[in-house]
Amino acid sequence: MQMAEGILRVDVPTAEDMQHLGELVAGALHGSDVVVLSGPLGAGKTTFTQGIGTGLQIDEPVVSPTFTIAREMDGRFSGGLHAHLVHVDAYRLPGSDNDDAMYSGSQNAVNRLLDELESLGLDEILEAPDDDTVILIEWGSMMASVLAPERLEIDIDRSVDNEESPCASDELTSNGTRRVTLRAVGLSWQSRLESIAQKW
Repeated sequence: MQMAEGILRVDVPTAEDMQHLGELVAGALHGSDVVVLSGPLGAGKTTFTQGIGTGLQIDEPVVSPTFTIAREMDGRFSGGLHAHLVHVDAYRLPGSDNDDAMYSGSQNAVNRLLDELESLGLDEILEAPDDDTVILIEWGSMMASVLAPERLEIDIDRSVDNEESPCASDELTSNGTRRVTLRAVGLSWQSRLESIAQKW
């Protein structure tokens, strides 16, 4: 584990550990938080998100909303207050991490993204989440940089000790330890990252 200047890096050897890390992040969540989750297929994003679901006491299964774009679920924050999780999979959206136009800094790509979010009814939720709402965005670092100046960015690298090709599913497999980087963007996550590091 390494912690420095708003960045926490941890090596995660098992699926259970990945879920535990998700639970620790869930324990630090507040209303209006935005969490951006990135990593290649098979890195363990779904496993991590299931840990967040457990930590937020969400009863229904937490699965990636790849085809529905967004799922909304209700649970409880660690203090017992109502939590509303909006889980967005931006992979198929223009302006996602999968859209090469975003990396060229194209304003047109940003506008297409905002138009798509509006057509899905997600623009207001993402731009101004309610006090009990947490936004979790997969494949959405470019989207979050447009919408959320304060956020937690999490990047999962598939394997620290094994460079096998990624599998087709998004489940954590036995292909080796993952390196997870948690990055605080803005001040609100700085001390919370330190707390997560102490509990890890």
